[in-house]
Amino acid sequence: NKRLDEWVTHDRLDLKKIQFPKKEAKTPTKNGLPGSRPSSPERDVPAAAPSSGKTLPIPVQITLRFNLPKEREAVPGSPDQPLSSSSCVQPNHRSTKRKVEVVSPATPIPAPTETTQASVFPQNGSARRAVATQPGRKRKSNCLGTDEDSQDSLDGLPSAPRMTGSLVSDRSHDDIITRMKNIECIELGRHRLKPWYFSPYPQELTTLPILYLCEFCLKYVKSLKCLQRHLTKCDLRHPPGNEIYRKGTISFFEIDGRKNKSYSQNLCLLAKCFLDHKTLYYDTDPFLFYVMTEYDSKGFHIVGYFSKEKESTEDYNVACILTLPPYQRRGYGKLLIEFSYELSKVEGKTGTPEKPLSDLGLLSYRSYWSQTILEILMNLKSETGERPQITINEISEITSIKKEDVISTLQYLNLINYYKGQYILTLSEDIVDGHERAMLKRILRIDSKCLHFTPKDWSKRGKW
Repeated sequence: NKRLDEWVTHDRLDLKKIQFPKKEAKTPTKNGLPGSRPSSPERDVPAAAPSSGKTLPIPVQITLRFNLPKEREAVPGSPDQPLSSSSCVQPNHRSTKRKVEVVSPATPIPAPTETTQASVFPQNGSARRAVATQPGRKRKSNCLGTDEDSQDSLDGLPSAPRMTGSLVSDRSHDDIITRMKNIECIELGRHRLKPWYFSPYPQELTTLPILYLCEFCLKYVKSLKCLQRHLTKCDLRHPPGNEIYRKGTISFFEIDGRKNKSYSQNLCLLAKCFLDHKTLYYDTDPFLFYVMTEYDSKGFHIVGYFSKEKESTEDYNVACILTLPPYQRRGYGKLLIEFSYELSKVEGKTGTPEKPLSDLGLLSYRSYWSQTILEILMNLKSETGERPQITINEISEITSIKKEDVISTLQYLNLINYYKGQYILTLSEDIVDGHERAMLKRILRIDSKCLHFTPKDWSKRGKW
């Protein structure tokens, strides 16, 4: 957790042999597809410098010559227009028994200005030419397969601060203190947890070998004796909120960040120990917290949680999501994700998690999206005996997954192909077998019949 400049002092550095890199113009990467490489960077050549006899490469010619065949194979789209989020969400999709045929729209709709997880996919050929002819407006994108998982704007420009209660960390106030893990160990009920990241617990508690937490109200104390004294006075045996779901030993509690501010702040402090990409807001009023618990004879023990904004202008149905380390790799992460989308179904909305996602969060969401979409495609049946049909809009409405996430998942699975002037979805035997094996392991599922939830219209409430 230390940087190089913290280990090596300035007087030990020999700065005489440093060769500073030449200034390079940002060049557009090709597609971010596997096997593609960015074209040669354009260098800023001074006007008075003698000519070396070489001319700058033309990115348009290189892109069209070497990358167009790969685009036809790996990325669906017409010869001049690969698949994009604007052309995929048209309602005139048609599917087959193992294929979904999608008719390419005659007039492509402009892509939304806000960058989403699907809109960072390769743009069409005309857009690439426009970028190449205007070097001053080139966009930066990830190479290889990472831009499929890009979760935030990649323009590299500082965005204006959001006025909502977002928990995304902008790193503007990052310093050496917040990069260092400050808590050695946390005792929570019968578990001892080793934190991964910094969390702003009070300074006097960071020097203790063990930080003790009440597992029901999450209050932090400095010693075991203080914890025992607290437990004699703490009446809670479950999170302070409404129980909106119970099946077996699994329960979900809805907690208002305004009504239960102390518990919500303690929950955020605990979660920050295992989330590095989110900042902590002591103002928890704009958030709802959904805590998943496991029941036994002693009470309801916290397993994980996710939070969401009461009013989200960007259709976010999750702000932070965390499964505590003792319960990880047991299916609880997907259960939290499935529950968040179940709430979105009741609200009649499509939702998406707030970006950026952590590494573990991205893996969990990608796996959930893949399994949910494949489950729908494999269960398609046609009443007339012909090939069954479904559209991207229908998949989004059934699952409450946002269209951009549906498209990015289909592209990640490499299911979409361009065939005879139409987009089709092709399910190979390997994908089908892999999906069936994964579903056999997925035992924990949300039962919508056990959910007792009434959504509220927070926009009509003055102070929530």
